[in-house]
Amino acid sequence: MQLLAVDVGTGTQDILLFDSSRSPENCLKLVMPSPTMYVAGQIRQATARQHALLLTGVIMGGGPSAWATEDHHKARLPIFATPDAARSFNDDLDAVRRDLGIVIVGHDEAAQLAAQEGMAHVIMRDFDYGAIRQAFAAFGMDLRPDALMVAAFDHGNAPPDVSDRQFRLDYLARRLQIENRLSTFAFHASDIPPIMTRLQALVETAGDVDVPLLVMDTAPAAVLGALDDPVVAQQPNAMVANIGNFHCLAFQYQGRQIIRLFEHHTGLLDQAALEGWLTRLADGTITHQRVFAEHGHGALVLAQTPLPMQFLAITGPRRAMLSRSDLPTYFAVPHGDQMLAGCWGMVRAAADLLPDWSGEIQAALRGDQARSLW
Repeated sequence: MQLLAVDVGTGTQDILLFDSSRSPENCLKLVMPSPTMYVAGQIRQATARQHALLLTGVIMGGGPSAWATEDHHKARLPIFATPDAARSFNDDLDAVRRDLGIVIVGHDEAAQLAAQEGMAHVIMRDFDYGAIRQAFAAFGMDLRPDALMVAAFDHGNAPPDVSDRQFRLDYLARRLQIENRLSTFAFHASDIPPIMTRLQALVETAGDVDVPLLVMDTAPAAVLGALDDPVVAQQPNAMVANIGNFHCLAFQYQGRQIIRLFEHHTGLLDQAALEGWLTRLADGTITHQRVFAEHGHGALVLAQTPLPMQFLAITGPRRAMLSRSDLPTYFAVPHGDQMLAGCWGMVRAAADLLPDWSGEIQAALRGDQARSLW
């Protein structure tokens, strides 16, 4: 069984072709620039050439692409965008018009603009299956997975009067109340909650891929993948933190149950601040109100039982933030590659969502039998 897992981050997109006939260490993988970095590069080229900018496509991740668009606006160059592309910057299109000077156009007008000389046309999307197929084809690999899974971070489409941060935390809480395991944040394409518009956009960009399509939130995927590290798996009360480029999410386990979590913006944290939150997470004194008041997303406390912090697994591209910490840190390396933690988490989640392949996936991850190189 082959599963193509694509973890869409801010700095990189991490790609794993899981193959149950191979050992996990021999599965094929790529670490490539993230879609938002690629789009940002295209926008900056348009700015340097003094071209007008047309954005079409769907909702995608921000960060670099949003900063490049802001710089294009500051250069007093025209920007046009279809509604879905514009929502990459803000769900409120009035705010997009006001803050970035973007002119919202329909698809027919966008097609006319794209044909104009001096117009830079950039397609907004988090997932490009065709490009990934070409990358594998360059090495003689005809990519034909049995299933496809893509992960992205989604704040959700909050109502105008609700904080994006509160909306995101409420969503995390609801999912864990439905099922206390990290695969609760993974969905079949047909089951994605309507509020998760970025995940919905992933399905739209996948096009007519004729295999089961799954999506997942990136941060829980990375934590679930970290649990595949054998050292982490042996801990009775593991705490696992994913320190991403934009967001930091940590889960406290008691046995196999998640009892607490918190989520914050990585850019607002330094080593001391992060250590403080993790310590409060372990001893049960963390509160949603305090995290939210300091501009984080918040915290969820399902049990206040203190647990001595004897082990803290770390993953994510900003993990070096705790490289000199006095906390009992361990840098998780699932199947020999910390960059692929999110992809391995998706493989684990797929085993829960694809019952016909569950046993085969789990056996391959356990290494129950010898696997061939080919």
